[in-house]
Amino acid sequence: MQTVFFPGETVPLHIFEERYKVLIADCRAQARTFGIPVFIDNTLAYGTEVQLREIVNTYADGSMDVVCVARQVFRVETFEPEFGDKPYPGGEVRFLDTVNDADPDLTEAVLEACRELYRLMDLPFGPIRREVFGSFTLAHKMGLSFRQEYALLQMPSEQQRLRFILEHLQATSTVVADLNRTREQIEMNGHFRNFDPLDFEDFKLD
Repeated sequence: MQTVFFPGETVPLHIFEERYKVLIADCRAQARTFGIPVFIDNTLAYGTEVQLREIVNTYADGSMDVVCVARQVFRVETFEPEFGDKPYPGGEVRFLDTVNDADPDLTEAVLEACRELYRLMDLPFGPIRREVFGSFTLAHKMGLSFRQEYALLQMPSEQQRLRFILEHLQATSTVVADLNRTREQIEMNGHFRNFDPLDFEDFKLD
């Protein structure tokens, strides 16, 4: 799947393929989790474990709207298109060991950089609960490309992720500020401006 899900986020999914209907039924009956690997460059290497929280809607054709919660990041060790006697794919994974080494000053710098980017873009920046804030909280809120999100997912260290985010925010803010200045110049050139005549009393021809 060409989507990156980060630990802690809510994952809404529409289930319509028969094999995944079976998967959701198994997860519901056995309280199991399942993995969503990221499909990139024709490979499956990393992904996120998710847990079924709720089946919101079930339609006449058996398709479903479900809500899941993303949990841990994993690396794919083996992959099978059909897992045992099940129609859905499966395999073995290894969960990444995460390092919670966040630095308060670095965290504050990231938050301030995000506020500045939103200010430059004239967007509201909602309140952040600092007691639950982490790098993944902002992952989908700052314009990272798909590949950048995938790179972020693989970083085990919170400090490493925060530095990555801070660099992106600072670079993006520079670009946005330059664009805003360009826009202001374009808008200014489209309006009448004051014409200050020359003071001919002090003007002399050589």
